[in-house]
Amino acid sequence: MSRGTSLKIFTANSNPELAEEIARNVGVPLGSAKVSKFSDGEISVDIYETVRGSDVFIVQSTCAPVNTHLMELLIMVDAFKRASAGEITAVIPYYGYARQDRKVKARDPITAKLIADLITSAGADRVLTMDLHAAQIQGFFNIPVDHLVGMPILARYYIERDFCGDDLVVVSPDLGSVTRARNFAHKLNAPLAIIDKRRPKANVAEVMNIIGDVRGKRCILIDDLIDTGGTFEQGAFALIERGGAKEVYACSTHGVLSGPAIERLERSPIKELVITNTIPLSPEKRIDKIKVLSVAPLFAEAIERIFEGLPVSTLFE
Repeated sequence: MSRGTSLKIFTANSNPELAEEIARNVGVPLGSAKVSKFSDGEISVDIYETVRGSDVFIVQSTCAPVNTHLMELLIMVDAFKRASAGEITAVIPYYGYARQDRKVKARDPITAKLIADLITSAGADRVLTMDLHAAQIQGFFNIPVDHLVGMPILARYYIERDFCGDDLVVVSPDLGSVTRARNFAHKLNAPLAIIDKRRPKANVAEVMNIIGDVRGKRCILIDDLIDTGGTFEQGAFALIERGGAKEVYACSTHGVLSGPAIERLERSPIKELVITNTIPLSPEKRIDKIKVLSVAPLFAEAIERIFEGLPVSTLFE
């Protein structure tokens, strides 16, 4: 690393373990800073080292509590901007509010665009993120966005466990995830099936049909995130009961796992859920069915490439 002393990695409170791991992979110490709260709940940021002229990378997923973590990120960006940092990159492994990316009904906000504007206005020069819920969110920013994908990490895990061949089917849990599932199926050399569902209201899913042959097969459900777990639970039951699948596995880049997600996962026929550590898994959610893979090496390499001015596109392969 030719300019290692001027690359600095900091974190707020959303995912300090991931930030530590990324810093170790890059080969730099995690920057000295503290993000706390005043007695009235306002966020306080203290930076204990000079950043003048440095390229600063702030690792902060905007996961639950999303509004607190978002404000921590914005205030840190502002602090570094006012401290004369050379270039500020917001490293957002999980980009919250991404599902509000369009108007579904009259008078809906497009909150994913609002968040992009806030991050830009705070002073970020670049964003590094992974598996946005909708890829077009990159266009909501007027600054460069490097969009990493978690699929190769997930695919490598299954390939190493010999999940490939004629008895395997990759399943898209809805029509919106077909492209992601098709690419995943291509990596595993497996056929594709699709679950046709509808959402009568937010966080509620109803399975209508299964498109494709899953009878007697091992199935892998794949999506960009698992939130309340309803989609995966209903999809798994449908694959077993309607489709005659032999086994059902599931994988997702972002393990939001809110509300009844753990309870649903435990009672579902899903053998194993594979997620990454873009969102920290709290102790009460660590059950035997969940396997966590690290994205730290991928983010570390992306940070080094951004710092050195090298292409990040090679990481998509």
